[in-house]
This record gives sequence, C-alpha cells and structure tokens, in this order.
Amino acid sequence: MNAQTAAATTTSAPMPPLRRSTRQARAASRIVLTGFMGSGKSTVGPLLAGELGWTFIDLDAEIERRTGLTVPQIFSEQGEAAFRKEETAALAAVLGRTRTVIALGGGAPETLGNRLLLEQTPATAIVYLAAPFATLAGRCAEQSANVRPNFADPVAAEARFASRHPIYSRLAHVSIETEGLTPEDSAAAVLASVAVKTSAA
Repeated sequence: MNAQTAAATTTSAPMPPLRRSTRQARAASRIVLTGFMGSGKSTVGPLLAGELGWTFIDLDAEIERRTGLTVPQIFSEQGEAAFRKEETAALAAVLGRTRTVIALGGGAPETLGNRLLLEQTPATAIVYLAAPFATLAGRCAEQSANVRPNFADPVAAEARFASRHPIYSRLAHVSIETEGLTPEDSAAAVLASVAVKTSAA
C-alpha cells in the first residue's frame, strides 16, 4: 500500500452501524427515506437518486405541486387534518412509481394510513436516517427559523422527536446512524445496505 492509498484509508469515514430486519425489502424498485427534521432526507435523497439514475421525490414538495399551496399555507388555512389527507393521497400516488427515491416529511409515518401504504407496497425499501436529537437540533440551528420553525421551541421539538423515533425504527427495514457522516457517506451507506432492481418493475 502506497502512502496515498494509506492516507485515503485512514481518513475515510467508517461505515455506520446498521440495524437489519427480516422485513428488509429485496430488489427494491423504490427507496423511502424517513427520519426527523435535520436527518438529511432532502440532501441524501438526491445523491442516492443520482447514483442510481432514479428520480428523487420530496413528498412535501409533491404535496405543494398537487395543491398549489405551500405546506405552511395548508396548515394555516385548512388545518393539519387537511394536510394529512393530502399527504396520504400524494404518498399513494408516488408509491405507484418505480425507480424513485422518496423523502417523507418528518410526521408522515405517524399516520396509520401512511404506514400501511409503505408496508404494503412491494419492492419498497424503507430507510431511517437516524441521529441523536442534539445532532439534529445542531443541524437545524444552521438554518433560519423560517425554514425550521418547529425548532423554535426546543423542548417541544425534543418531545416530538421522542414520540416519533420508535415509529421510525419500527417502520424501517434499515436504520443508519448518520452522526459524523457527510451526506455522501450516508448515501453510500444506504446503497451498501439496500439491494435495488436495475430495471423497471
């Protein structure tokens, strides 16, 4: 091993620990990323899609495209129940596509209908991008309050994280600890842990 190779070996990030489940999707034709705010879904997702030659879909952006309203507008003008109804409809639509990487909103897995859609759609790999709350809060602190308003109350945000974490864990086929990883490292870890179909289903 030459010096250049040795340096690359010692400076590369270690593979994060993975929790595998017997429910892990095999030969997936879509990958769904779940996790709390700041987990990196909207950053890692496009990287994954680019590596695979697939399409990236951010579910919140899809809801905005379908309704012509921003997510905050839907919440303020129509209420959370209306938003969750739109969310489920959008999720059902995008799960009908193959060769896609889908980033869920942080609260999407709390809805039973959404979980059933995810669990019952064949060839779907669900990946939880996990990190401690302090890490997630630190990432979100780098963004403006307008982007991450839910972190304006750290106590409420931590309580929300505590209630959602077990849901993410139970739903996911694979959990990847992203603390200390770059988005590129996280994307590589997903690719290493999920078998994908190389042709359309």
